[in-house]
Amino acid sequence: MNILIIDARYHPAVADALVDGATGALEKGDARFVRVSVPGVLEVPGAIAIAARSGKPFDGYVALGCVLADTRIAGTLYEETVRALMHLGTQGLCIGNGIVMAADEGAALDQAETLDVGGDAARAALSLTTFSQRVNLT
Repeated sequence: MNILIIDARYHPAVADALVDGATGALEKGDARFVRVSVPGVLEVPGAIAIAARSGKPFDGYVALGCVLADTRIAGTLYEETVRALMHLGTQGLCIGNGIVMAADEGAALDQAETLDVGGDAARAALSLTTFSQRVNLT
């Protein structure tokens, strides 16, 4: 499997922790992967859409990023990003969602490291990719 990891760099420490979890899970799953970075979470769905149209051989995608709930627009940033990822998923793309929302950077790091959100997103992408390959073979 060939997986594209897209990480939002707005909160770099959290992004790195999410990527560490994702790459560990993908390596364990014997998947090949490429990592690209974008500025913030709103750019993640767009990057996936661009990659999907590019003709590159990606079987699945891992979306990683963080929204801190310390601003008035945080809920909107999170909701719109997740909505766009869900839309891409309903179009047949295999996406593992590792976008976290937390009260502060410490809580976000806890989600990334202790809860292994990046690893869970990678495992979801692998699972969906496997399912997609199975139903397309029959």
